[in-house]
Amino acid sequence: MTLFDPEPDSGAQSTAARTPAGGQRRTLIVEADGGSRGNPGIAGYGALVRDPDTGRILAEKAEYVGRVSNNVAEYSGLIAALELAHGIDPDCWILAKMDSKLVVEQMSGRWKIKHADMQKLAAKARSIVNPQRVKYQWIPRELNKDADRLSNEAMDAGTAGVPWKPRADSVMAAGQAPAAALDTAAAQESVAAQEPAPAPAPTGRLHHAEVWVNDFPAAEKSLGWLLERLGYVRKDTWDTGASWQGADGYIVLESGPDVERGPYSRRRPGLNHLAFAAGTEADVELLARRAASHGWSMLFADRHPHAGGPDHYAAYLENDEGFEVELVAARQ
Repeated sequence: MTLFDPEPDSGAQSTAARTPAGGQRRTLIVEADGGSRGNPGIAGYGALVRDPDTGRILAEKAEYVGRVSNNVAEYSGLIAALELAHGIDPDCWILAKMDSKLVVEQMSGRWKIKHADMQKLAAKARSIVNPQRVKYQWIPRELNKDADRLSNEAMDAGTAGVPWKPRADSVMAAGQAPAAALDTAAAQESVAAQEPAPAPAPTGRLHHAEVWVNDFPAAEKSLGWLLERLGYVRKDTWDTGASWQGADGYIVLESGPDVERGPYSRRRPGLNHLAFAAGTEADVELLARRAASHGWSMLFADRHPHAGGPDHYAAYLENDEGFEVELVAARQ
């Protein structure tokens, strides 16, 4: 598989790097992704190494990185992927595939890196492997599903307060040595260094809520807008709906032929309203004011902000379809 031109002669160190043991350099593909729910918010990355000939995943890693921006998470994923590939074969060519246009263009040298934090991360990435042995390729998100899955697993683990655990069928989890992949001490150590199996994930948390609506575009403009102001990140979109991922679970807004048309009423049996933690009392007031320009009106205005009781500070809002949300302030 020919992806790289011969390295230019740039000194003794580069010349030494061009003569790996065995006389022939192999190629490995790395894929990386990072995400931040809130940007900045709960963040994690996913990284893997793939055999270019068989498509087999040789190694994979995911990690929760705290509350950082999406760009920091993306760069962290690239660094981890390069480290995995270097552990498998320190002399290999690397084709790095990512769906982050920013990282690909910056690491390829076509875009300037102006942010100091990004400059440090880019320098770290370049220090792992000789940059002349790495090429970068942008791929659409749908072709980066494995790395995306890993990054979401990392964020889910961080939210739950447990370490990320590889899938039982992954090569890293099984501790198997894939063909000609884990043939160095560094790669073997990476398997041994996996976290011990965490305790069972806690149960009882809401996994997701699905809200069926008469008019999805209208719901998107009001409820979708509000979800994004609260830190939810749009996850998937289809013709009749979309989902938004939060720190704990996700929310779906859905219309379509299966929805029985008719006026909505929160007073009928079923879901009455959704309540969200919305920050401080000042945060609640600011969001309630902004919501008025996005299809929301105040409920129980004569009792605001204590319509739920003297010790409960919240704004109750209703959109044009009659759907209610409650924005709850943290107790001060």
